Amino acid sequence: MCKSPSPLVRKPLGGINANQLRCLAVALMLLDHLWATLIPGNFWMTCAGRLAFPIFAFQISEGFFHTSDRKRYARRLLLFALISEIPFDLMYASTVLYPFHQNVLFTLLLGLLAVSAMDRARRERTGKAVLLAVLGLLGTLLLSVLGMVDYGWRGVLTVVAFYALRGFPGAWLAQAAAMVLLNIVGFQGLLISLLGLDFPVQGFAVLALLPIWLYNGQPGVKNRVLQYGFYAFYPVHMLILYLLFSLLR
Repeated sequence: MCKSPSPLVRKPLGGINANQLRCLAVALMLLDHLWATLIPGNFWMTCAGRLAFPIFAFQISEGFFHTSDRKRYARRLLLFALISEIPFDLMYASTVLYPFHQNVLFTLLLGLLAVSAMDRARRERTGKAVLLAVLGLLGTLLLSVLGMVDYGWRGVLTVVAFYALRGFPGAWLAQAAAMVLLNIVGFQGLLISLLGLDFPVQGFAVLALLPIWLYNGQPGVKNRVLQYGFYAFYPVHMLILYLLFSLLR
């Protein structure tokens, strides 16, 4: 199993480690959710929040190479995706069950499954493995649409893109092109006027490449409390925001 850092790794001024990158993503996500619940009107908060998902997607791709047990990694994502669904539904739609939009951990899990199938094909180089990789990718994309997960098929492809371009020649340019295609070209969503043009708010996600490119390939402090704390923050903060929103409205 490859545990080497991505060949994209650079270390300007020491760079930032995985924990620091994850903290940044969590903070950006919190800004977006605060805007959606308690602090409406501060539009810059959701623009900044667009950077969170690509960072999480990048870390799923990197985590795939660094984890000692990929099946346990997938099970952990599934467990917290299930735990997070009710808090997500409460925050998103003020109801315990909202089947028309699923939380982002399901998106990241589908991305991880797609990458797992692709990696098997890369290692085995057999027709069967390649066919399974194609079916795995198409299957996860279909599930993302049918399951109506957060960020949809574009979210799954974001994880796949970071995996596929990890050792790609000219990866910097390729990553930027992939992010532009997935977040700006043909993207349907909220638009703002930028330099006289209609610009999708999701386009700010491209800026997530700046902190990603500062990643130094190091994990930072490793302990189970911190590891599970990052996962637990997702459902806990959504539940708290929903309760505060309910009390204050």
